[in-house]
Amino acid sequence: MRHGKKFNHLGRKTAHRKAMLANMTCSLIEHKRINTTVAKAKALRVFVEPLITKSKSDTTHNRRIVFSYLRDKFAVTELFKEISVKVADRPGGYLRIIKLGNRQGDNAPMAMVELVDYNEIYNPKGQKAKKTTRRGRSKKTETAQVEGTATEEKSEE
Repeated sequence: MRHGKKFNHLGRKTAHRKAMLANMTCSLIEHKRINTTVAKAKALRVFVEPLITKSKSDTTHNRRIVFSYLRDKFAVTELFKEISVKVADRPGGYLRIIKLGNRQGDNAPMAMVELVDYNEIYNPKGQKAKKTTRRGRSKKTETAQVEGTATEEKSEE
């Protein structure tokens, strides 16, 4: 029976699980994306998202709470200085889990966990990148502009 089993224990004792999730969180904060199994990715999301929410208000109390979970000064500093600024207007959902397929050795389902605001390639809001023009400028105008700037520099000297 699964009475009172609110989260995935990942086949580990409590201390090992907390240390593993803290290390994965520090790696995620440092690299902005990591590859792991799907079960660990889902457990990581439950662990990280409240910490990112706490980082939105930069107080000593919140820093100490986050440090008690992560136990890494660099990760806490990075979280409060850079990541919290990027996710300030987001009401939640700071992580994205993308399933990658199965691992070669043991066929475990793998996933990539990434911070949503740090992916420049995928824009969920539909904002398209600037379209580059395909037509080239005429050679005459380019050479005239280059010559004009060269004559201006000579006249200033």
